[in-house]
Amino acid sequence: MGDTRKTIRYFIKYLKSYWKGITIVVILSLVSSGAQVLAPTFLGQAVTDLTNYLSDLKKETVSLNTFYGALGSMLVFYVLSQVAIFIAWMVMSKFNADSTNDMRENLFSKFQRMMIRYFDTHQDGKLLSLFTSDLDNIFNAMNNAIFEIISQGIMFIGTIIVMFTVNAQLAWTTIASTPLILIVAVLIMKKARIYLDKQQDEIGDLNGYITEQINGEKVIITNNLRQESVAGFKTYNNRVRKAMFKGQFYSGMLFPLMNGLNLLNLAIVIAMGAWMIISGQVSQAIGLGLIVTFVEYSQNYFQPLTQITSIYSMIQLALTGARRLATVEEQKDENAVPNGKILHGVQEGVKLENVHFGYDQNKEILHGVNIAVAKGQSVALVGPTGSGKTTIMNLLNRFYDVNSGKVTFDNIDVRDIQLKSLRDNVGIVLQDSVLFSGTIADNIRYGKPNATMDEVISAAKQANIHDFIESLPDGYNTRVNDASSVFSTGQKQLVSIARTILTNPDFLILDEATSNVDTVTEEKIQQAMDAVIAGRTSFVIAHRLKTILNSNKIVVLKDGNVIEEGSHEKLLADKGFYYKLYTDQTAFN
Repeated sequence: MGDTRKTIRYFIKYLKSYWKGITIVVILSLVSSGAQVLAPTFLGQAVTDLTNYLSDLKKETVSLNTFYGALGSMLVFYVLSQVAIFIAWMVMSKFNADSTNDMRENLFSKFQRMMIRYFDTHQDGKLLSLFTSDLDNIFNAMNNAIFEIISQGIMFIGTIIVMFTVNAQLAWTTIASTPLILIVAVLIMKKARIYLDKQQDEIGDLNGYITEQINGEKVIITNNLRQESVAGFKTYNNRVRKAMFKGQFYSGMLFPLMNGLNLLNLAIVIAMGAWMIISGQVSQAIGLGLIVTFVEYSQNYFQPLTQITSIYSMIQLALTGARRLATVEEQKDENAVPNGKILHGVQEGVKLENVHFGYDQNKEILHGVNIAVAKGQSVALVGPTGSGKTTIMNLLNRFYDVNSGKVTFDNIDVRDIQLKSLRDNVGIVLQDSVLFSGTIADNIRYGKPNATMDEVISAAKQANIHDFIESLPDGYNTRVNDASSVFSTGQKQLVSIARTILTNPDFLILDEATSNVDTVTEEKIQQAMDAVIAGRTSFVIAHRLKTILNSNKIVVLKDGNVIEEGSHEKLLADKGFYYKLYTDQTAFN
């Protein structure tokens, strides 16, 4: 029930802005359905008039004028119905396209406000399926189902009213099978819903697997795992197939079932009309007119039930998509602290004070960590994999909040700082650099879109990437993307450093920036890092210890604890854990 309310609220949220269009569609649906409901009465009248005319051999008391008048009225009402449907369809197509566009834009905007934790715990393919599979299902349902639900609902109610107005006995005969129909339909729909929901979940899992395999294609090829990759795909795809088959099987049962009951009901109505004529309850002429009229009404009565059940799978997939999208919208945004304090650079320094943290509340990673870096100083974080180095980077930029303790800039808790102000003052060079679609110049000025070309070139020179860019046919206008082969891993890293230099942050985090490059490129990156670190407060996370020898302080982490800290010389003299790390590395160089 909670999911149903959530889904309804989601649709109301996006459709309430288009109430004018919806009102027009409802009015036109009333006109169309009303005309369609009334048209059979004129058909019945035409049959009665024609029967009376044919039975009067002398043709003295009856003329065909009323017959032609009834046929003409019937034609007018059917044409009116179709014109109203056509106009309603155009109006509905417009607000459907606009409303689903709003859904898509708001979903993407929501992603840009959400906490990093959400992206760390959800596969890219599953997130992508929200934009493709789920939103496509919603659009298809709204484009095809909304008008059907409105118009068929109005026709259903209108048909019942007019039937009882014309002849109550035949009306009761027509609707007598309704309870049975509803019971059977509800049972089948419940089954269909289970598997249609499962179908979308399985499609999300499949998309996640496909994205993961495409991103890791080089690893798959080099390890000769193509057959295993295909086998894994088949497993996921088979789950989709099974869920899809069962969902479509149960939802598909509704349409032939309704058609069968419609034909059965039609036969009962004709039999009842014939019995009324034979028993003398109505004259032959009137009875034939009633039979023809109620044949039409029987069709009109079952048409809404048949039409809606025929698109049930489409409706249910849209409801499932809306539920999934509504669930995303319920996720917490990053706390931007709109009324928080503003940083004006780093005036004193940055500290971690008795920080405890775990991505999982039941599994702590950092255990009471204390680290301080004064303004203009550089602190290097070293330690084995899993010691908590990158986790500290996540806390400094407030991708995550500490469980206890605090992270401060100039003695201000980051949780009290306006998030935009914090991010404007913190620059990060990640271990895996990302290039976006566009030119090289666009990528460098990504963090400062209004930067001049002279500023871009200056940043590239400081990052030791200018000469390479100039060697390209289109120079800074060369178009690239993250998958482009124009740049090596090290060159991407240099572009990332140039991007950071251009934003000119007061506080800098370098996350193992030289871990994936050769020694020649490492030297270039090191020179660029020295240029960007100079005069700035910084944390440098490194595996290669020779890159952090000039740091003001080295902090050694192990299993989420600070076990040593001091200068390079002091730590070597102590001959502790750092000494072992350093001597082990230099022994192989």
